[in-house]
Amino acid sequence: MTILSEQGSLRTFDVTLVGEFNLDLLLYGLPEELSVERELLADRAEMVLGGSPAITAHNLAMLGDRVGFISMAAKDAFASQCMRELEAASVDLSRAVNTENGTGVTVLLQHDHVRRMLTYPGNTTHLRFDDLDLEYLASSRHFHLSSYFLQTSLRDDVPRLFALLKEAGLTISVDTNDDPSALWNHSIAEMLQYVDILLPNEQEACRLAHMEDLDDAIAWILQYVPLVVIKRGSEGALACTRAHRYTASAIKMPTIVDAVGAGDTFNAGFLHGFLQGWSVDRSLQSGNLAGAYSTTAIGGVAAFQNRAAMQQFFAEHSLQVK
Repeated sequence: MTILSEQGSLRTFDVTLVGEFNLDLLLYGLPEELSVERELLADRAEMVLGGSPAITAHNLAMLGDRVGFISMAAKDAFASQCMRELEAASVDLSRAVNTENGTGVTVLLQHDHVRRMLTYPGNTTHLRFDDLDLEYLASSRHFHLSSYFLQTSLRDDVPRLFALLKEAGLTISVDTNDDPSALWNHSIAEMLQYVDILLPNEQEACRLAHMEDLDDAIAWILQYVPLVVIKRGSEGALACTRAHRYTASAIKMPTIVDAVGAGDTFNAGFLHGFLQGWSVDRSLQSGNLAGAYSTTAIGGVAAFQNRAAMQQFFAEHSLQVK
């Protein structure tokens, strides 16, 4: 199968994505220890757009990129809320796949120093290769995949999808996110051979490579991927090619509401810079700023819904966005 795509500036999108949107239910103020058979009280609750690809898509669009997103859309109130938030950010959902399977939900228990995440994947695991409009995905400059391990009905066909998109001239990035099975199967190497940028956090990089040392894990990844970008939380970010190593310090924020979606938002910031043709150093700065700014409001997208404040934050740190 061959996909023909428009060239250069005539492409419809800057970025296309596939994957899940779901609803994040955030509970704050819970005790650190969760006793069984007890009614434990939170002091605040919020329901917001969630799902790694959805957060990345939303925040890329708010940064000024043209974004197309294929996801499964259930006929329920959760899906309606998620789609409203994405469409308000100008994310194109015209190829959403209608499904009778319900929208997924992630419950995030926010403690003072850690968080617990409980996910019902819903229709996340039902998206298949045959559901995808390949010409739509290829009408872009770049393709990004998140939640690789959650996409159980699509996962075996990801190498085939990537090969077709590379043939159409797209660059490709991946954030695998966590593997709930904890297997981190090395068959992922078949997929990685098509990837231009891999965006794991430090723990995910080590688990992907089945190595305890980060430098060893990076060396393993660089056998397949020309650029690996490592998110390190309070330690900032690290980017490595086979010839160069780049570091960026974390942005110190006076107030942090929560870190939900900060890694996905870092991806949006870094990819925005990459799509602008910025250097790796400047793209790392963009990723760090985006991730830091996302912590100033609940969930992964609320901070970016005030676009003027977002642009001011970037400008104050000497970085202009569209």
